[in-house]
Amino acid sequence: MILNEKRNAELTQLQKELGYGFRDVKLLNTALTHTSYVKGENRSAGHNERLEFLGDAVLELIVSEYLFVNNPNMNEGLMTRVRSRAVYENALFDAAKSLELGKYLLLSHGEEHTGGREKPSILSDALEAVIGAMYIDGGIEPAKKLILSFAVDFINNAVKTVTVKDHKTLLQEFIQQGHLGQLEYDVVSVTGPDHKRVFTMEVRINGTPYGRGSGSSKQEAGQNAAKATLAMLGAADGGAAEAR
Repeated sequence: MILNEKRNAELTQLQKELGYGFRDVKLLNTALTHTSYVKGENRSAGHNERLEFLGDAVLELIVSEYLFVNNPNMNEGLMTRVRSRAVYENALFDAAKSLELGKYLLLSHGEEHTGGREKPSILSDALEAVIGAMYIDGGIEPAKKLILSFAVDFINNAVKTVTVKDHKTLLQEFIQQGHLGQLEYDVVSVTGPDHKRVFTMEVRINGTPYGRGSGSSKQEAGQNAAKATLAMLGAADGGAAEAR
C-alpha cells in the first residue's frame, strides 16, 4: 500500500501511542498488514507474518531476560513454565486493545466484515509484528520498552501461580501416599466471551466432590481446585488427612 497522507497521519498517531518514532515507517505499515489484505485485492503489498515471527522471538527473549534478572533463584524449568504462561494470546490481546491497534490494521473486505479488527488472534499477531518492526527499525531497547510496558504484570502473576508448589502434583502425591482412591478433575462451567473465558473445575476423589477453583485456563482452574482440596483435606502444609 502507498503511504498516502491519510495513512501517514494514522501511523503518526499510532507511533505516539507506542512512544516510538519509526525511521522507516513502512515497516510499521507492513506490521499492520494482515495476510487477508495481501491475498485479496492488494497482492503486491507485503504482509506481517515474517515480522510476527521475529516479534515472537523478541518477546520470548525479553520475558526470559526479565525472569532471569528478577528471579535469581528460579531454575530453568520454572522459568520455562512461567514464560509459557506469561506469553500467551490474552496478554498480547489486552495490550493490542489498549493501543487500539485494530483501527490501524489493513484487512481484506471479507475479514473486515467478519469482525477481524476485534479478533484476538489477529490483534495478538499484529502486536508481535509491531514488536518485530520496532526491533528491526531501532534495535532491542524500544522493543523491550514496549514489551515490558504491558507484560510485567502478566509475568509477575505467572511467577506467583507457577513458583508456588504445583498444587495438582501435591494433591496427586497426597492421594497416592494415603491410598485415598481415584483422583479426577471435572469442568463444572465455562463462562465469559471467547477471548476472556473463565473455567471452573471441581476435584473428585472416588466420585466424591471436593474443592472447586476458577481461572482463565483449565490448567489454572485445576490448580486452584487442587489447592482448595488440599486445604479441605488438611494437607495444604503437607500434613496428613483422611479423605471423607
